[in-house]
Amino acid sequence: MTDLAPDVVGGPEAAQQSKKAGRARGENSRRWTQRRWVLPAAEAVVSVAAAVGFMLMCMHISANPFNRIGQVSGLAKVQQYAAMVGLPVLAVLLYSAYRGSVQRREVVQRLVCAAIAGLATGIVAGGIAVALHGTPWGLGGQEGDPGNLQGMANDMMRGKGLPGVYPPGFPAMLAGWAELRYNGIAGVGYALKDLQLLLSALVGPMSYLAWRMMLRPFWALAIAVPSAVLFLDPIRPYSHVVMIILVPLLAACFRDLRQVAERSLRSALLRGVGYGVVFGALFLWYSGWYVWSAPGVLVMGLALFPWRRGGQAIKRAVVYLAAILLSAAAVGSPLLYQLVRYGQDTTDRYAYISTYIDPAYVLGWMSDRSGIFTYQNWPATGELAGQSGFAVLLIVGFGLGIGLGLKNMVVRTTAMTLASAWLLRFWFASHMAHDQAVQLYPRTTWIIMYSLMILAVYGLMMLVQRGSGWLGRALESAGATSVLPSRKGIAQVTAGLICAVALFATMGASWNANRYMPDPSTNSMGIDAWRAHTLVKENGKCPKFTPVPGGSCGAVNMQLGQPPRTDPDPRLWCADTWSDEEYRAVCGRKAPWLK
Repeated sequence: MTDLAPDVVGGPEAAQQSKKAGRARGENSRRWTQRRWVLPAAEAVVSVAAAVGFMLMCMHISANPFNRIGQVSGLAKVQQYAAMVGLPVLAVLLYSAYRGSVQRREVVQRLVCAAIAGLATGIVAGGIAVALHGTPWGLGGQEGDPGNLQGMANDMMRGKGLPGVYPPGFPAMLAGWAELRYNGIAGVGYALKDLQLLLSALVGPMSYLAWRMMLRPFWALAIAVPSAVLFLDPIRPYSHVVMIILVPLLAACFRDLRQVAERSLRSALLRGVGYGVVFGALFLWYSGWYVWSAPGVLVMGLALFPWRRGGQAIKRAVVYLAAILLSAAAVGSPLLYQLVRYGQDTTDRYAYISTYIDPAYVLGWMSDRSGIFTYQNWPATGELAGQSGFAVLLIVGFGLGIGLGLKNMVVRTTAMTLASAWLLRFWFASHMAHDQAVQLYPRTTWIIMYSLMILAVYGLMMLVQRGSGWLGRALESAGATSVLPSRKGIAQVTAGLICAVALFATMGASWNANRYMPDPSTNSMGIDAWRAHTLVKENGKCPKFTPVPGGSCGAVNMQLGQPPRTDPDPRLWCADTWSDEEYRAVCGRKAPWLK
């Protein structure tokens, strides 16, 4: 007869065996999680799965995006899904903070922070999926910047080469996905929708994982989530993620430069090649941020070079930097060649509301779809010399970061990036009238604001660290018993703050998505979703919720190509002006449409 029971069913021997088995399982778990690659890999998997999985879930929301009630219902369903996913995750975090062991608290905190970072931009992508429900087209249809991107991808598929001086990474991905999934040029607009949703969802995980190179989970989350939610542009989700990643990557690169004397020549070479490949790939993905940060990076490199640490240190530093530059140039060579070939003939002359406002305002940006706003009523005037309460708090945080953390490599790198972008902003703005060129200087707003946010978070982190140390030493010198919180108390406070970041993520992500809900006004952010519902589908029929009367949707432009590289008019084009009088007041000449 088969024995279905263990040898010892009850009593002290069974209890002792149970304890031994529990200890063995705990030791196996600790050995597994102590492997260097396991937890970072788990964070990456959890964050990406949360982002992409949530976006896919929201693609099944069936609200009508062409009336406001339907839009609100769709956004509310996204929030309901976020609560259903997020609340159990936060419950596990809080339970482990109060009842878990030290190791369990740390593991759970890492995975929960990774999940929240993924959910933050997964919610944005989910909201965009609601706005595009019923149409296979991406935001913008075939007009504006989305149309230009499709034209670049089409020309790549036609064998016409790279898109001028525009970074070819995303157009190449768009062309490849269109050929792989949608039979080429006819489906490039459908491929654009897929990539807009997918890459929007991945901004949060990529930002969080980049900051995890330099920071512990909570502080990485405190920078990654606000920056990802604030700067994410679902129309071009590839652009701002490069900016978010670039700063911690530069800081890690400079940290290794400072430590290069302690490494072998082979290690310096391999690390340099690794950094160079990543820098080159990001350059192909979106290159603008390299321009704004370049002077600061050069100064940092010269300051950190081991000039006085001996010949061996100098040799390794030269090998390290040469490996970075050569490998980055090799990977980025397609775009570098285009810049050398066409750079002198490419001038940005497009002015809009962000070009008309006070150039010293760097805490907000508005596109040429400004709605009811003009340069006369935006930005809103703050209470203290025009500065709002948020601006004052951010400036105070910036001061704390610089004052308390200047020895920190991230603080140094961010400060130099800020100074570099600040100087270039005013250089180009001051030459705008004479040169009749904008040269994209309003985009420095993003990297300046991002730098201020980083320094403010670092200021808070340094204040907490220094403050606890000062308090502990003061109590010790006074002979008092320490009243500083225990590790468990710190874990509980951290868990509460993570919950606060999660709440901000859901609210901020919904704000971001709501801006893109379909709106017929040509000067609103919702026009791109509106246009996506006005083009015929592959079967010749209109999208389900099309606003076009009589089902006469626009035909697909199969001849769409990249825009011309040069503008024959050597003067500024002033957008966001709606009359000849307004055009004259802004641009100083007669409106060109009156010719």
